[in-house]
Formats: sequence, C-alpha cells, structure tokens
Amino acid sequence: MPKHPLNLEDYRQLARLRLPRLVFDYVDGGAEDELTLRRNRAAFEAIRLRPRCLVDVSRRRQATSLFGVAMDMPLLVAPTGLNGMLWPGGDLALARAAARANVPFVVSTAASATIEEVAEAGGNLWFQLYIVSRAMADSLVERALRAGYKTLVLTVDVPVSGKRERDARNGFVQPFRITPSTALDVLGHPRWAWQIARHGAPQLKNMASAEASDIDTQSALLARQMDASFSWDDLRRLRDRWPHRLLVKGVLNAEDAARIAACGVDGIIISNHGGRQLDGASAPIEVLPAMTRAVQLPILLDSGVRRGADVVKALALGASAVLIGRATLYGLGARGEDGAYEVLQLFKSEIDRVQALIGCPDVAGLDATFIDTSQ
Repeated sequence: MPKHPLNLEDYRQLARLRLPRLVFDYVDGGAEDELTLRRNRAAFEAIRLRPRCLVDVSRRRQATSLFGVAMDMPLLVAPTGLNGMLWPGGDLALARAAARANVPFVVSTAASATIEEVAEAGGNLWFQLYIVSRAMADSLVERALRAGYKTLVLTVDVPVSGKRERDARNGFVQPFRITPSTALDVLGHPRWAWQIARHGAPQLKNMASAEASDIDTQSALLARQMDASFSWDDLRRLRDRWPHRLLVKGVLNAEDAARIAACGVDGIIISNHGGRQLDGASAPIEVLPAMTRAVQLPILLDSGVRRGADVVKALALGASAVLIGRATLYGLGARGEDGAYEVLQLFKSEIDRVQALIGCPDVAGLDATFIDTSQ
C-alpha cells in the first residue's frame, strides 16, 4: 500500500487496511445489490469535459462563497454517522479538518460527538437533522440554535433505513457488540482495537441525551427508525421554527424540488444518500440539469464524488457546491484529522488542475459550455 497517497483510492486502501472489515464495509458499502452505488460513479464517468484553449490560466481561483460565507473551494464535508468508529473523536477531527481547509462541515444527528462539542471545534458548521421522533427533532433543533448553528439541513430520503446487506452479513449492529466472528476481525486490526479500547466504543451521542431517556425512543434512535409520517405540513412547521438557513437534502425529483422551494427553504441538496438507501435510484448528477431548471435556489449535490473533475462537472452543470462523504471518511479512517485534511487538499489540487486543463481560471466561470453535450 502507498506510503504517500496520490489519489482518493490510495486513501481508501489505507483505510481498508487499518479498519476491521465490518467498519470499512459500513463506510464503503451501499444498499442491496449496490446498483445505485455503482451508478453514481458511472454517471460522473460518462460526462465528458470540453476544454477551451489559449486562455490565460496562469492564476487560478477555487475560492467561492455560499450563502454569503467565504470558503476556499466549492466543497463541503457531508454529514455522516458514527465517525468515532473510524478514529477517536472522528466528528471533531472532521470539523477541525474542514476548518483548516476553510470549508463547511455538516455534523450529523448520528454523530459520535454532541452538537455542542462539535460547535466548540469552530469553523463553518451546519447541522443535519433526522426526524426520528417529533419531540427529539424539536429538541435537536433547539440545541443547534442555542449552540450557534446558522444552517440546518433536513434529510428527507430516510423514511425507513435502506437494506445494507454488507452490514447484515458482518453482524454490524448499534450499539456496538463484539461477537466471536467480529472478535477475529477486530484482533486482526490491533492498532484500531487499541484506540477503541483506550477511548471507548463510539456512541450516538446526540441520540443518548436526556431528551431521549425512555427505552422506546432510545431503541428507535439506535436502530435509525425514522418517523415515516413526516410530510409537507411538517416541513412548513420546521421552516417556521428555524430562523436561519434551511436546506432539504435527499431530493431527486424536480417537481418535489419546486414544491420544497415554495415552502421557503434556502437551498436543496440533490442526493441518493451515497447509494445507501434506495437501490436503483437515479444518480444526482443525472437529475441536476432538471433541478436547475425547476428552482432558482442554490442547489448542492452529493453521492459518487471521487475526483476534483467530478466537482468541476457538477459546477458546470449548475451546482453551487458539492458535498463529499465517503471521501473524507477514507482519509479519516487512514490517518485521522490529517488524513481528512489531506483529502480535502487533494480535491482542491485536482480542481485546480482541471481548471487549467479546460481553460477556466475561476470556478465562478464554470458553465455548461465546458460540457460535451454531443453525447
């Protein structure tokens, strides 16, 4: 394995070596046959860039702003859960890496650190909300508000949890338990096992608060059993309740996007949950052009982003910014905070190189003219 990773796949392989299989597969895997997981990559790979020549690209700029907040590149660290399994204090490490790179970090409801602990790490912090129960959601929203978060991200593509067969086969459960089969897996990764033993097994800390003290709620939280009744009236109620920026994540239908926009949200995140929910879903990059025609809000995108060229393609097709989830987790799993930061800088350097090669010195100038539409 490479001592000096050159690309994201190198970080992925380093993470695979360091982590037990059940932990790596939790990060790496998708739902059912993983058709959506593969389609996310195939969709990006099918897009061809159309470069321009004789453009002065001696100076190139990745810096941009989103909702009036400056960032060093049009990239965010997506919300992901149980990051403490990859590295002790995983969510705090990601928050610090994002702050070092001057990009937003979206902390998940299913984080291994509390909303308040992550807020103390500083940076441009967003909070992602799962609706497990109405009372719990109200409590989380109030806590995020008190902790100073200015952006709330409501995830709407998890009315039930996707069928992640790798996790089922590996005996992955929450709370974390050691079985004979997982014990052998863990013993084969002594460095990881020592770190977990030293720092304690990760918990869903936002879900283990005083507001979730009854057994039924606690069980639902740990099993990620969402409130499947959450609907349009509830979105409007959340809009009324939250006084700052509100985005809706998990949208793949342009008609839904238009209706969401009419509810007064500030932005939309096109996502299929990284292929971890509905197997056979469209790839976000495929529906991006229809979304940009349907709404005039900032549109962000995640799922399947593995290279700086993917970010450039998404921006050229109308995205305001792109979120990466597994990418920074591979860095975190390989090298902790430094690994996550290195992945962010890798993306920045790849974006920069693609800009030079297609003749676009500023990411603000990316548009559909850089995409080969003859395909």
